[in-house]
Amino acid sequence: MTSARKVALAVRSDLATWQKLNVAAFLSSGLGTAQPEVIGDVYLDADGRVYPPMLAMPVRVFTGDDAALRRSFDRALGRGLLVSVYTDEMFTTMNDVDNRAAVAKVATSRLSIAGFVAVGDAKQVDKAFDKLKPHE
Repeated sequence: MTSARKVALAVRSDLATWQKLNVAAFLSSGLGTAQPEVIGDVYLDADGRVYPPMLAMPVRVFTGDDAALRRSFDRALGRGLLVSVYTDEMFTTMNDVDNRAAVAKVATSRLSIAGFVAVGDAKQVDKAFDKLKPHE
């Protein structure tokens, strides 16, 4: 029997709404490339139109201040979860190359985290996100 898996995403509470949505979209987009098993099958409507597959499990979305996100981020890394990060510097870039360069020039402990997503064993995800509040 395999353990239950979970996806959780956190965005910093002081971000503008457009920033929160942008962070969530970017972070969710990469999970399937790193772990294809989290992606479901294609969607098909009644007319036979095919739509691309999406994540096969719900994404729990949380929020917290800078300190709360840092704590959860560090706990997710420490638990060996697959983590993607979106930093404040990425709001100023206009392409993927510059996004990667912005992250690459800062040590993990000094990243200014706007948001992050984690996937893995449900119990470990719960422990990493335990102090964050569900986003409303």
